[in-house]
Amino acid sequence: MHETSSAFSPFDIAAILVVASAVLGWLNHHFIKLPHVIGLTVMGAIAAIGLMIADAFIPGITLDNWVADLLTQMNFTDTLLQGMLSFLLFAGALHVDLDRLRVAWLPVLLLSTVGVIFSTVLIGLATWGVGALLGLAIEPIWYFVFGALISPTDPVSVLGVLKEENVPASLQSAVAGESLFNDGVGIVVFTILLGAAVTGADFSLSEGARLFAIEAGGGVLVGLVFGYVGYRALASMDEYTLEVLITLAIVMGGYALCTQFHLSGPLAMAVAGLLIGNHGVSFAMSDVTRDYVLKFWELVDELLNSVLFLLIGLELIALVPGIPHVMLGIAAIVITLAARGIAVGSATKIIPAARLDQKGAGRVLWWGGLRGGISIALALSLPEGPTRDLLLAATFAAVLFSVLVQRATLGKLIESLKAKHVPAVEEELPPPTH
Repeated sequence: MHETSSAFSPFDIAAILVVASAVLGWLNHHFIKLPHVIGLTVMGAIAAIGLMIADAFIPGITLDNWVADLLTQMNFTDTLLQGMLSFLLFAGALHVDLDRLRVAWLPVLLLSTVGVIFSTVLIGLATWGVGALLGLAIEPIWYFVFGALISPTDPVSVLGVLKEENVPASLQSAVAGESLFNDGVGIVVFTILLGAAVTGADFSLSEGARLFAIEAGGGVLVGLVFGYVGYRALASMDEYTLEVLITLAIVMGGYALCTQFHLSGPLAMAVAGLLIGNHGVSFAMSDVTRDYVLKFWELVDELLNSVLFLLIGLELIALVPGIPHVMLGIAAIVITLAARGIAVGSATKIIPAARLDQKGAGRVLWWGGLRGGISIALALSLPEGPTRDLLLAATFAAVLFSVLVQRATLGKLIESLKAKHVPAVEEELPPPTH
């Protein structure tokens, strides 16, 4: 192992990641021309492979060790779980229209709660079986940790496709709303299971349910309080710079409070973002302020997702996959797709009131359930060791497949549904106010 004495400050790490994201994004935009998120993933992987080749064939080059050292010095647990996710979830919630979400509230509720828990159990059991066949020395609880981190879906890429294909607005809102809340629920489940895995304590279903109720319920309450207080503050003025600052205060202050009291910060930010994105944007902001606030959070969302997807590629340097990693990764792709299909079918077909009106909506929800930045962030926060490497490989495989294959073919799926006389969409509700 190459020893290095280099030390990176938090600013150094942030600067390196932002500069790398900007440079690779520019190269992709001008030369490769892939969608931004896909392009950054591919460019990050190419950069990682290039560094490993340079290290192998050019004497004295140790760039791969330098990048591995950079990744090692990042405190992913603090940086991602205690910070980055709060911004991602608030930014995503700002653009979910509550009026349209109410049309599909029951399937969204079932998919983001029962669906996430059901998916976690299914994926955990299936990967446990695969791990046993491969002879992997992993404690069973870790397979369920993987199930929790890979169950949340990411609407960043898929919503653009749905808009291009004129998918009904209610279905778009269902995809965005489900993703928003299943992120929060998935992170709560992940945190509970990870705590049991790290401490080695026996996992109790009743204790897990109690912790879930406290963390989730407390997070929703904090989100309501901070969202309402923020709304009142925004409504009392018309000063866009200060109002952008207030939205930052809601996110950082609310998340910090949740952390201190062991409540769900992600759910708090989802609820606060919904309040500000609907009532705040509609009734508490002038046109100028609305434009600044929404564009500011779009930029934050884009920047953080760019960094996360760049890390997918760069992590290849620190993770040298072997046959067990590859086999578990392939299995993870199949398992997550199957679990998603079962969860969507259970939530939208078994209960009559939860059925979506649009024909083919279930298939769109299934194939459009992409995994993305949230899953990567959770996987990177796992404690160092062989188990982390195996679960990272499984996560990377599932995420890369969803981004490179599912995202790329979702438009064709929608077009084929339309060709089979599935009615193309019409707006069920007036256009949103923001």
